Amino acid sequence: MSQKVLITGGNKGIGLECTKMFLDLGFEVVVVARDFSKFDIKSVKTIVYDLNDIKNLPNLAKEIGDIDILINNSGFMQPHIPYDNYPRADIEHIMNVNLYAPIELITLFSKGMKQKKQGRVVNVASIAGQIGHPDVWYGMSKAALINATKIYAKLLGEDGIVVNCVAPSPVETDMQATNSQERKAEFKKSVITKRFADASEIAKSIVWLATDCPEYINGICIDINNGSYMR
Repeated sequence: MSQKVLITGGNKGIGLECTKMFLDLGFEVVVVARDFSKFDIKSVKTIVYDLNDIKNLPNLAKEIGDIDILINNSGFMQPHIPYDNYPRADIEHIMNVNLYAPIELITLFSKGMKQKKQGRVVNVASIAGQIGHPDVWYGMSKAALINATKIYAKLLGEDGIVVNCVAPSPVETDMQATNSQERKAEFKKSVITKRFADASEIAKSIVWLATDCPEYINGICIDINNGSYMR
């Protein structure tokens, strides 16, 4: 019987690369996203859902059923909003999608994992959660997700559940459209190879944490930033 993986935002970017890799490994893949208009992989179960809707996540979990692996990949940023005039509704939206939904999904799906005494969770954080970001609430949401990874690894580890995360620096995805050309050029100067990461490079790390990494690697954050801390 194949194992089942849920990937939030598995319709594009890093999430799409994860979807393809898990399919190649023979997993049953469920993808939750808001829009599948450009998604044409027929062997995947797709569920249209906005993770801003925290209240109905228990119903979503019931529809999906038990899973073996949870990839909390969905996230977004709003760098156009000034830090000192950030509307409350926009704060709630970004925190819901980037932090509260991942935590709620861990809580919901870990129940089934506990019964089986095994399971894997990988959270997709960001270098922004470590060094800050012009979108202050994006940076704070990702910092909190890194901390939540460590907390839930401690809470769930005795039940055989491994919880880790990755913290990529900017990746060549649609999200880069929100950054100015000046900001993009400045970042490329700070990394060793003078380029953004490819989505597949991040996905390979996520899939490894979700499948082959030793159980003793638990509660950690893998920095995937091409040496940006070195400068």
